[in-house]
Amino acid sequence: MNMKNIYKNLLLLCFLATASVTFGQQQNNYSFYRQNMNLFNPAYAGADSLTTFTGIFRSQWQGVKDAPESQAFSFATTMGKRVGLGLSVENDRTFVEKQTGVFADFSYLVPMSESLNLFLGLKAGGNFYDVNTSGIETWNHDADPSLVGLSRFNPNVGVGVYLKHEDYYLSLSAPRILESERARAEEGLVTSAADRPHFYLSGGYDFELSEALVLKPSVMLRYVKRAPVSTDFTSMLNIQNTFEVGAAYRTDRAVSGLAIINVWDWLRFGYAYESSLRSEVQNVNNGTHELLLKFIL
Repeated sequence: MNMKNIYKNLLLLCFLATASVTFGQQQNNYSFYRQNMNLFNPAYAGADSLTTFTGIFRSQWQGVKDAPESQAFSFATTMGKRVGLGLSVENDRTFVEKQTGVFADFSYLVPMSESLNLFLGLKAGGNFYDVNTSGIETWNHDADPSLVGLSRFNPNVGVGVYLKHEDYYLSLSAPRILESERARAEEGLVTSAADRPHFYLSGGYDFELSEALVLKPSVMLRYVKRAPVSTDFTSMLNIQNTFEVGAAYRTDRAVSGLAIINVWDWLRFGYAYESSLRSEVQNVNNGTHELLLKFIL
């Protein structure tokens, strides 16, 4: 093995180690956050007065072994005039970690005016967490017996509010309020850590440029204690209510291009490609791919 390959492999190992710690601090980022708000805010369930099924498939850092992969699904419908119900499922795999979150969503409509509605939401469920700690390379020779074969179910609850106008929306939520225990590698030692509550603030406005064009900028801010604030700035251009194209910037130093097409009245398909602006990351991966499927039933 030549020096170039040795250097590349060492860089990959360092990158994966950093990724595993980052994953323990922040929940998933999605380029199509506006199209699947149920994951972040239970108040969104039924807010569009439709019955929908949405799936997002995200493959991060292509070319890196054991890089993060995520699949997220949500179902939402209305019950009567003011009640919305939903179900959200999120599956993640990163390095030696696997977890699946399953949550039921409930929302209640509080009309504010003819064009403005307020939705209040509750989320309840839990996370099935599994980690193969034998796959973590550490400096200590003796494994922590409390972390060997770690597998548990962590119940959790969340709350949210969603303000919807015909031209704009505002969203504030904490989808997982309770802390949950997990494993992490820190300074060569396998230790346990707690996932802290995440808070999401999002908003967007639809500017009608013409009968055929609508500009749809939006922002998503994520906050968790003792971790950097992450913010997505996204702008999409809707063309004749058939096709959308746009771009996004994340303050974690990543950019992405997005496109959505209304294949039929009941099916929307989207694709996003994300690239990191960090030179140390660009050198070891081929970008992140994300697919969106949205069925309107």
